[in-house]
Amino acid sequence: MKCPICYFEDTKVIDSRSASDGLCIRRRRECLKCGFRFSTYEEIEILDLVIVKKDGRHELYNREKIVKGLKRALEKRPVDKEKFQRLVHAIERDVQKIRKNKIASEKIGEIIMRHLKRTDQVAYIRYASVYESFKDAKQFRNELNKLIKKKKIIKKN
Repeated sequence: MKCPICYFEDTKVIDSRSASDGLCIRRRRECLKCGFRFSTYEEIEILDLVIVKKDGRHELYNREKIVKGLKRALEKRPVDKEKFQRLVHAIERDVQKIRKNKIASEKIGEIIMRHLKRTDQVAYIRYASVYESFKDAKQFRNELNKLIKKKKIIKKN
C-alpha cells in the first residue's frame, strides 16, 4: 500500500479491527518513510460474475454501477455512509447467495429494489421509476399506492 503523502511503497499495519458492519476490516497504517498514518478498508469483492443484460449482452459484475444507482436514488435522503455501506453489502450478499456464474440484470434489479423498499421508500420509488421505466404518472401512482396499502396493513398488525 503506497503512502498517500510521499507515495513510498512500504507501510506497516499498526492496528486491524472489524468495521462496524462486520463485513470489512479497518486497518490503521503508518508509512515507513515519512511516518504518516492513515486508514484503509478491506472488503469482500465479487469475482467471476457475469451479468446478462436484457438485450442478451454479457458484462462482468461491476460494483460501482450498483453504488452509482443507489447514490442517485438516495440523493438528499437521510442515509448515512455506514447505512449505505450496509445496504451495498446486503445486496451483494444476496447476489452471492444465488451461487451462479451468470445472473440476469433483472434479478439484481429485483434484489436492489427489495432492499431499497426496506431502507427508504422514497429512494425505492426513485429507483423503481427508472428500473421499471415508468411511462407516465399513472404507473408512478400505482407503485405509490402499493406502498401505501402495504404500510396500512403493517400498521394494523
